Amino acid sequence: MSMWADWWRVCRGWPAFKACIQAQRQAKHALVHSLRVRLIAMFVLLALAMATTFMFGMQAALSIGWRDAAKPLVADYIDKLAVEIGDPPDIERARAITQRLPLSVRISGPQINWRSNPEQPDNQHDWMDDKPADPESPRFYVRTTADGHRIQFGVSVQAWHDRPRFIGWVTLFSLLVLTTLAYVRVRRMLRPLDDIRAGALRFGAGDFAQAIPVRRSHHPDELGELAATINTMGADIHQMLEAKRTLLLAISHELRSPLTRARLNTELLPETADVQPGRDALLRDLALMRDLVTDLLESERLASPHAALHREAVDVRALVEDVVCELQTAHSAEADAGPAIDMHVPLALPCLQLDPTRIRLLVRNLLDNALRHSAGASAAPQITVHWTDGQLSITVRDFGTGVEENQLPNLGQPFFRPDAARTREGGGVGLGLYLCRLVAQAHGGSFAVRNAQPGLAIEIALPAATV
Repeated sequence: MSMWADWWRVCRGWPAFKACIQAQRQAKHALVHSLRVRLIAMFVLLALAMATTFMFGMQAALSIGWRDAAKPLVADYIDKLAVEIGDPPDIERARAITQRLPLSVRISGPQINWRSNPEQPDNQHDWMDDKPADPESPRFYVRTTADGHRIQFGVSVQAWHDRPRFIGWVTLFSLLVLTTLAYVRVRRMLRPLDDIRAGALRFGAGDFAQAIPVRRSHHPDELGELAATINTMGADIHQMLEAKRTLLLAISHELRSPLTRARLNTELLPETADVQPGRDALLRDLALMRDLVTDLLESERLASPHAALHREAVDVRALVEDVVCELQTAHSAEADAGPAIDMHVPLALPCLQLDPTRIRLLVRNLLDNALRHSAGASAAPQITVHWTDGQLSITVRDFGTGVEENQLPNLGQPFFRPDAARTREGGGVGLGLYLCRLVAQAHGGSFAVRNAQPGLAIEIALPAATV
């Protein structure tokens, strides 16, 4: 029982462990690739390098000054202190000197052996001993009296021990505070980069309503000038896109009236044997032009960032069956035998909140594309519908020749056709899959294309709520 309990605790703790590892990796990536962190690290390293250089420079300067100027002065002062202690040495005078000055005194000889700091080890050297002296030559801070006593002077370490021990911690805390202030300052200086990045993402998504804020617009710095330049570029791109959209809408609207008149005049032609073939061909071309204009108008509506969907309860199974029946009837009129479509739609599919007109357009274009590329294939096209966890999945597959891998990313782009043929049998004008992608994106879903070996599979994923 204990083993199973331990196993259960490990399993429960595994997601938290994975989340911790993922957060650690993200933090490491942010630290490695963060411009702010790299600038702060550069500033800290520069400060440490300057401090080290200053310390070594001052040490060298003091060392030269010590040898050339300070050492003789100290030696002369020591002579005066030795005279003040007296001959023979007077311990009271020596104690008075150590109390008055941060010095230690040691007297050794035939009659007196005294140390101002008895706890100080014998082998401890002080700053006056700039290098170990030769045993044969006396050190410059050692004096010998006439009666044979030896007086040794040194710097008292007690003065250093009496200083506050938290100076090192205060220094470290000050360094951390300065580093934090430097980071805050650098972050504030580089904050326009976040605005520029967010603005570029908005422009890339087609949202040009909000420009990138320019800080200190009267006297901008380099980042402010960059933001202003990107705003100008975004305004130009927005203007060009609006001009293109306006042109397409105008042309599409203006073409509808002459197309309607041409179709009406064509239908009024006599249905005689010599006129009928030309009449039918002209009606097909006019129908193709009408569909092209309709698709252009619909694509511009869906491509707009303010595309409005009219959501209502949709029976997806009934909608798919209706579209399949319509396409089979249409293709049966064009060929001797209508192609079959293999449907895999669950019976218990609930009604979902979708735009029925756009979903019908999506399913029709997908199936029409599959039927068009299934000519001579060994199997009929398939449509599979799933609904799980609030997501509707629609997959349409044909069993044709498929598409080259390098052309897959271009499927779903306007006016792109992977084949070289430009006839209606080889494909439309390249707006069918483009409209499918726009419908999926308008519903907040995704559009994916892959080679199914054989054939091509197009997968649509739509978030949908039940009624």
